[in-house]
Amino acid sequence: MSDVIVIGGGPAGLAGAIACAKSGLNVSVVDEFIKPGGRLLGQLHREPSGEWWNGIKESERLHQEARKLSVDIRCGVSVYNLEKENQLWNVYTNQGTLTAPFVLVATGAAEYPIPLPGWTLPGVMSIGAAQVMTNVHRVQVGKKGVIIGANILAFAILNELQLAGITVDRIVLPERNQISQTAGEPEEVMKSLLNAAHLAPSPFLRFGSRFMRRDWIRKVGLNFYPKNGVKINGTPLQLRKAAVEIIGKDHVEGVRLADIDANGTIIAGSETIYEADFVCIAGGLYPLAELTAIAGCPFQYIPELGGHVPHHSETMETPLKGLFVAGNITGIESGKIAMAQGTTAGLSIAKHAGKGAGTIDEQLQQALKNVRTVRRHAAIQFNPEIDSGRSRMNQLWEDLYATSIEQ
Repeated sequence: MSDVIVIGGGPAGLAGAIACAKSGLNVSVVDEFIKPGGRLLGQLHREPSGEWWNGIKESERLHQEARKLSVDIRCGVSVYNLEKENQLWNVYTNQGTLTAPFVLVATGAAEYPIPLPGWTLPGVMSIGAAQVMTNVHRVQVGKKGVIIGANILAFAILNELQLAGITVDRIVLPERNQISQTAGEPEEVMKSLLNAAHLAPSPFLRFGSRFMRRDWIRKVGLNFYPKNGVKINGTPLQLRKAAVEIIGKDHVEGVRLADIDANGTIIAGSETIYEADFVCIAGGLYPLAELTAIAGCPFQYIPELGGHVPHHSETMETPLKGLFVAGNITGIESGKIAMAQGTTAGLSIAKHAGKGAGTIDEQLQQALKNVRTVRRHAAIQFNPEIDSGRSRMNQLWEDLYATSIEQ
């Protein structure tokens, strides 16, 4: 029997497993993919320093370090239930039940789907799927495509597709409706993109971002936004066009677009069909936290963290004894932050297991400091209000702890 079972072999899970193993704990990692690394496997981008962040190399480094520490890594294993019995956690998988006193859930994030007519055609995929096919499986998703949805994730993966020689013809918005919500509202999209101006080599966004943070200036900017869009690495970002239908018989052949006003309302009679052989839908990310819900962990709704997240402390523990979380399940951030959180969780588990002698508290405080430092210097921030969301969760944890003490 293991001391710790880590669910998820991505950056948070592997970093957590390494920290646990260094503290002398027996660790098992399970992941449903064919190899460890999680979202790291698809990441490739240039840092502000000019250095390249290669997710595949980073995942290999973590994998090798974990193996040297005798961490048992099992791939192709799906977890479908998690429950506590006496003092032990039972982790139910497609290959049997695993048992341990400590569990670290590092299941990451999933993409929001934005359905529209024609989205079931071959050649339509999420933006994350395009990233995995391109960078992990080395499969060309198409020759000429359209991205529906303008957000930071779309920006980052656009660059990766272009590096692979794939042409993205344009980035447009989804049609505004109850499902797409703010993703179909030009002003809300503009507001979010201003925080990603450093990722977009566009004078309109780079210099305009300094002024358009004010509501009235942003509204004026949208009214004068070029109809043909502004170029992002040569690809037009068209905030005044929305996709209303994906066209094709047996596969994607084009996208029907319509002009929209500054509020996202379709302008009648403005529809045009543009040719494309693939479409990427970029709906954004949300924490993939169902397993902690099954386990009975309480949740908090914090939009700044990406939606509903399991109640947790800054040291990654939950109100359920022996259950810890790390990575995007706690809020949508970058792979580097997930790794820093994983290390924090691993040290926190070691402390609860009585490992680390007199140095564990110092190590844990250093790990927490590192999380804040990495967050402060993050090249990609999925939510500009992440610090506010983290502070709110920390306060909620302190309130919960104070209530438990009183009782």
